[in-house]
Amino acid sequence: MHDETGHHHLHAGHDCCGHTPHNSRRSFLKIASLGAGAMLLAPMIPGKAQAGGNVEALLLSCMDYRLVDDIVRYMDGRGLTNNYDHVILAGASLGALTDKKKAWGEAFWDHVDVAKQLHHIHKVIVMDHRDCGAYRVFLNQDLAGDKDKETAVHAEQLRTLAGMIKQKHPDLEVELLLMSLDGSVESVTLTA
Repeated sequence: MHDETGHHHLHAGHDCCGHTPHNSRRSFLKIASLGAGAMLLAPMIPGKAQAGGNVEALLLSCMDYRLVDDIVRYMDGRGLTNNYDHVILAGASLGALTDKKKAWGEAFWDHVDVAKQLHHIHKVIVMDHRDCGAYRVFLNQDLAGDKDKETAVHAEQLRTLAGMIKQKHPDLEVELLLMSLDGSVESVTLTA
């Protein structure tokens, strides 16, 4: 608005062009969400991969809150700090394989593809853990009381997933691990 002197004055709630500003928190969140969504989808567009780099591996582990810090400590101890992508599924290998949650397996394979495309991984590390609740939920078995049986059941799931990884991605190395609740880790061989 102009006064009789020709000077421009703003009314409260209007910008210099006479429009109501859209700087409310809701507008900001909408714009930020759209931008974040676009950033997340950009790597999925064929031929449009951007932020690349090279990392050693993709790690698949379980979501169990008791072991999150132990997993990071283990990977750091191997010299892999900031040198791996991390996918988390309840049950780790079992989560990627179970027919009860097919979308989880699809998500795992999509992550492997994107990790190869963006970060040029050359290894997949699959880390299951003892006393895993997902094994009770999906297999209806409580294995914690029988260490040998627990090891055998985990090894079966780990090896099945490893075989599938090698079939779909023969260029990738596969490493299988089983973590105890004290954070110690044992290797599981690719073959029985």
